[in-house]
This record gives sequence, structure tokens and C-alpha cells, in this order.
Amino acid sequence: MLFNSIDFAVFLPIVFVMYWALGKKLQWQNVFLILTGSLFYGWWDWRYLGLLYFTAGTDYLVALGLRNTSTERHRKALLAISLVANLGLLGFFKYYDFFITSFHSAFTVLGLPFNMRTLNLVLPVGISFYTFQSLSYTIDVYRKQLDATRHPITFFAFVSFFPQMLAGPIERARHMIPQFEKERTFDIAMARDGLRQMLWGLFKKIVVADNCAQLVNHIYAAPEQFNGASLLLATVLFAFQIYGDFSGYSDIAIGCARLFGLELMRNFAFPYFSRDIAEFWRRWHISLNTWFRDYLYIPLGGSRGSKAMLVRNTMIIFLVSGLWHGASWTFVIWGALNAAYFLPLVVTDRHKNM
Repeated sequence: MLFNSIDFAVFLPIVFVMYWALGKKLQWQNVFLILTGSLFYGWWDWRYLGLLYFTAGTDYLVALGLRNTSTERHRKALLAISLVANLGLLGFFKYYDFFITSFHSAFTVLGLPFNMRTLNLVLPVGISFYTFQSLSYTIDVYRKQLDATRHPITFFAFVSFFPQMLAGPIERARHMIPQFEKERTFDIAMARDGLRQMLWGLFKKIVVADNCAQLVNHIYAAPEQFNGASLLLATVLFAFQIYGDFSGYSDIAIGCARLFGLELMRNFAFPYFSRDIAEFWRRWHISLNTWFRDYLYIPLGGSRGSKAMLVRNTMIIFLVSGLWHGASWTFVIWGALNAAYFLPLVVTDRHKNM
């Protein structure tokens, strides 16, 4: 179910009224959010709900196990279960066909046989987002930065909260779970702010992004038929298109969450006004970039160690980020280009912490 659809325009008011009609019954509110999240996600294809709740169920049980054991070997084993379950599902559905196709091309060039076939898998909507969100919970519990919740309804409501399930922001459990555990009452000022932000997000998505997309797609479909000025115009408009798409969806999600008394993190902070690429990546898709910083960049050593290690870590972050955005070599190249733009700041010590 898309935010800019008639289905959602009917769905949201009904859910809003029924949610607040429950009054101050916290657990019933959370149960209702789980049910509405299931309906929202299952509207696309109900069969993939199993993946969502397999992820949530695995991480809920793993976190309880981490809470109840102090043996480091057992804790590492439990964390490994969460990593394999989450990244295994994500890797299978999102990257299996990509890697099989890549291996086939490579073996063909070398003149070697390669008989594995692609499966033509359908990528489950939002799997990259809810996988990272749920996985960060078990990692935080493993690091003892967060205590595991014993209430499955609270955790499942956190994972399946429909406003940010499909396109972020990728929330952290330490920010959201306390909100699901706290009594929520209707706040007219908060709801008004939420509606205002939703309208702004819809404007960016429908008026800006979708209209830019029409011209961009027309020109990019046959670039050889257009002159340099037209190609330059399409490139500039594409920058507005992707910003309108991503930040518009984030604004709708943040505003929608406020209607239900919940606060999501800011995801875009005027990135095109950045002074350099390091600042750009602190302002663009903040929830994703801070996720990579906290769960990949810092564990790799971050900015500590030698200059060579810092260059290596920067390259890894951007390459993985590119692959996360899409299962194709164009996204890997996109990640490599951004790393190349970023590395001069690293080499000259003018970068700031990611």
C-alpha cells in the first residue's frame, strides 16, 4: 500500500479513529498497530508476512536469550543466529539472482561451465528496512546498550509499525521501544504537526518527484536523441526527483507516526546545502548512514588506526551502501564513485566523523 494511493487515503483515517477510540489501553493500542501493520504490509502480498514475522520472532527470542545468559560463547552464538537469519533472508531474496548472473557472466568470459540458474525471485517490499531495524535491536542487546524487552507485543509493534515499515526511517529500538511502552494520549498539537508534515511530504513526492520523473524518464529512455543541454537538465531534475521521492516518503512516515503519538527520527536535513560530501552524507538518509556508521564502520575500526585502515573502512562503507540500495553493478559503481569523492577529505584529514 503506497502512501500516495487512494487505498492509503481510505486506510489511514479509519485506523486513526479506531486507534484513539481504544483510549488509554496501551497493550490494545499496540496489538492494533500490529494488526494494521500486517494489513498494510499484506496489502501488497500477504504471503510475505511470514518473512516479516520470522525476522521479528527470531530477534525477539535471540534477545531474550542474550538477556538470560552471561556466557560470552553463548552470547556470540545467539548473535550469530540473528545475523545469519536476518542477513541470510535479505541476501537470498535481494542478491541471489544478482550474484548468480554475475558469476555466470564471469565464467562465460573465462570459457568455463556454470550451470546454476537464477530463480527470478520477487524482492519482498521493505525487507532491507525492517531487516536492518530488527537486527540493530539484537546487536544493541548483545552490546548491553539496551535491555531486551520481555513483551512480544511491544517488540512486534516496533518492527511492524506501518508508517516506516516500507521506506524508513530505519529506527533504533532504544529510541522506539520506550515509546511503545509508554501510555499514549491524543495530542491535538502533535497531530496537527503530523498532518502538516504529511502534506509537505506528499507535495514533494507527487508534485516535485513525480513531475520531474516524467521528463527525466523521457530523456533518459533515449539520451542519444537529445542535446547536451537537455541531458544536463534531466540530470538536475533527477537530483530533485530522488530527493523528493526519498525525503517525501520520510516526511509522510514521520508525520503519520505523530498522528499515533509516536516520534520517528529525522531522515533528511537539507543535504543539497552541504559544504562538502562528508556533510552531505551526514544530512542524507540519516537513519541508514548512522546505521552503517554504528554497526559496520565503527566495528571495522572507524577512524582509528592507520590512514590505510581509514581508507579501507571508507571504501567498504560506500560499497556496501551501494549494494544495499540495489542489487546491480551500477549501484556498486555508484558506491565506489562516492567513496572516491570522499577519500580526498580522508587523505588530507579534512573529513569529519561519519
